[in-house]
Amino acid sequence: MSDLPRKAVTRTARLATLPLGFAGRATWGLGKRIVGESAEIVGRELQQRTAEQLFKVLGELKGGAMKFGQAMSVFESALPEEVAGPYRAALTKLQDAAPPMPTRTMHAVLAERLGEDWSELFLEFDDKPAAAASIGQVHRAVWHDGREVAVKVQYPGAGEALLSDLSQLSRFARLLGPLIPGMDVKPLISELKDRVSEELDYALEAQAQQAHAEEFADDPDVVVPAVVHQCDQVLVTEWIDGVPLSEVINEGTQEQRDRAGQLLSRFLFSGPARTGLLHADPHPGNFRLLPGGPDGPQDWRLGVLDFGTVDRLPGGLPDPIGESLRMTLDGDAEAVYELLRREGFVRDSIELDPDAVLDYLVPIIEPAQVEEFTFTRGWMRSQAARIADPRSPAHQLGKQLNLPPAYLLIHRVTLSTIGVLCQLGATVRLREELQEWLPGFLAADTLETFEAEESAAEV
Repeated sequence: MSDLPRKAVTRTARLATLPLGFAGRATWGLGKRIVGESAEIVGRELQQRTAEQLFKVLGELKGGAMKFGQAMSVFESALPEEVAGPYRAALTKLQDAAPPMPTRTMHAVLAERLGEDWSELFLEFDDKPAAAASIGQVHRAVWHDGREVAVKVQYPGAGEALLSDLSQLSRFARLLGPLIPGMDVKPLISELKDRVSEELDYALEAQAQQAHAEEFADDPDVVVPAVVHQCDQVLVTEWIDGVPLSEVINEGTQEQRDRAGQLLSRFLFSGPARTGLLHADPHPGNFRLLPGGPDGPQDWRLGVLDFGTVDRLPGGLPDPIGESLRMTLDGDAEAVYELLRREGFVRDSIELDPDAVLDYLVPIIEPAQVEEFTFTRGWMRSQAARIADPRSPAHQLGKQLNLPPAYLLIHRVTLSTIGVLCQLGATVRLREELQEWLPGFLAADTLETFEAEESAAEV
């Protein structure tokens, strides 16, 4: 393809082909039915064509369009299987692949940012990108000191493209919404727009990544590549090999799936406690399984990439999350209701039945009720269907609850991580991670006992 399309009119026209394409294919399907083809065959062809167009348009545009596609892709497990099948392959492609920008454009960015003699900084440099994402692409290289590195180069015009795409996608939110039942697409797009300037700032990304790299430097389970060099539009970090999580989802062993799910959960909850930062882009393209975990070469570690979007939580995850989860597990409806009202989840102008609120929450926290839980697409679909069905009490109550701004990104990251766990089909000891890392989850007396047991175990 040519350079990243930057003119708003061009990008708008391409995005407009999505809803127009849906309508056109529906008409095509009706025509096929009239001439006698079965509904099942027509339905499969219709979904496949839609999936192919979705990837083609979002992948070529990169920018906000692809960012939206990546955010949506982790929720495909909420779709009914007969619909999810054709979409899965197309959406998975968006997680770690997109048409690259031309070599001449990439060289021009490196010359402008690193100097005309930029190539002298590297012993080797592969012009073919190893990965391409929403605002930049990654090249494998060898730094002048011999270290293997990943060189992330930002697309020219990426900021303008991000905002333009997301603004246009907002207009199509009602048409795109039915792709993921139970999910309101418009707030997702709005939140992605709010993060644009931060994601474009490679200095902030470098700071967040280096903070994680230093904290997890000696961790037996999690690997974060260190930052080697950073300047405007270019970020150089250490290279890590490994099995992309998207491959584990598609063809991994159950052992790999379970290990990946456990470590993903551990990183989600331990990261804020250890660094004061929440990695806020948990799609499979940002994770790798690396051999050489604590139990030897056959064990696995989790490699974590891309810290362009983080939530800054100096005190770790907010205590009310753990407190409300604990009280829900205890069945204390009144206490849960009062806490949710105090934190702004229930507006002052609304009165709800505390027992109804508890009934709404209990199915969602099922993974925390048991010692280990198997996340499945079926479980995810049942949760989505319960909340999406306008006739259900859960749907009616959910419409009356509010999501305070301070919890918006935490909520999306948690949902996205659960979506990935369901794609993995992983059996995870989630309660163990909550006890270890989530503030407020353990009552004070239980926490003292737990810490004493942990100290005794270490001794």
